[in-house]
Amino acid sequence: MKIIGIGNALLDVLLRLESDETLDRMCMKKGAMDLIEEAQMKAIHRAQHGLARHEAPGGSVCNTIRALAHLGAEVGYIGKVGTDPSGAFYEQAVREAGVTPCFARAEGITGCATVLISPDGERTMATFLGPAATLSAAEITDETLRRYDCVYIEGYLIANEALFLPILQRVDKLGLKVALDLSNFNIVNGFKELLQEVIPRYVRILFSNESEAEAYTGLPAAEAVQKISEQVGVSVVTIGKQGALVGSAGRIIAVPASGGTAVDTTGAGDHFAAGFLYGQSVGASLEQSAQTGSLLAGHVVEAIGPQIPADLWPQIKLKVKDILQSER
Repeated sequence: MKIIGIGNALLDVLLRLESDETLDRMCMKKGAMDLIEEAQMKAIHRAQHGLARHEAPGGSVCNTIRALAHLGAEVGYIGKVGTDPSGAFYEQAVREAGVTPCFARAEGITGCATVLISPDGERTMATFLGPAATLSAAEITDETLRRYDCVYIEGYLIANEALFLPILQRVDKLGLKVALDLSNFNIVNGFKELLQEVIPRYVRILFSNESEAEAYTGLPAAEAVQKISEQVGVSVVTIGKQGALVGSAGRIIAVPASGGTAVDTTGAGDHFAAGFLYGQSVGASLEQSAQTGSLLAGHVVEAIGPQIPADLWPQIKLKVKDILQSER
């Protein structure tokens, strides 16, 4: 199963603060995630010039697709970036990860998720969506989509009327499978009626965390996974330290969490999705797929940032091979 992701293409910029004074000056609430305008993003970066800085291609779907590429899957990524050096960097980094890039472009600067890391390790996020939020279905060709068997979409895109429903309708006509991540419980609460319409009709694999599943169904995770699985082929609900639940055809599978002490949970859900989708792409069972997802999530939470360090992937791939060769 070849998989292509569609998501908000945002450059992740991680800045380590020397103190929380910057947050106060910028009127930012510590630990929050706010959408900001271009001018505010530039002001934050100017104020932190000279600090330790790390840049990487980001966005939830991009994190998942890059992890799939590391495992050896044949994957592509659709997004929209600017015509600035950050857009060129983003595309090159995606390509170097083994992903086929399919980018639309808009004049101006690329969207950016600035992560301000306080001395105590807490993260405050300021996101400038930029051109990422203007991607339309008209900018995605059928020729591109036909190269793949499955489309993986993030729930954040539901706010983009020119993209979300039109692309689901196109993909359905082309006969591709749809995997959707609900992304955020606020998204679920804000677009619940539309989600309840499109999920049973178009989605075959639905990913959510505990709070998103509860927002969608009004039920706790153990009951929500069953309810959702009645609407889609496969329902996956991650439940933090307790692992994950997978529901399909009346059967519920519980998989424990993997890994040691969590240093940073950023990207855990993205990597669980990557492991699960990889398992499904190679014909693994639901349990094996969930175990692979748990393995990847366990590794990413042990590192700072939403990416698994490159030197760990050879070891991870051996572990994945063991999981997939175990008796189904």
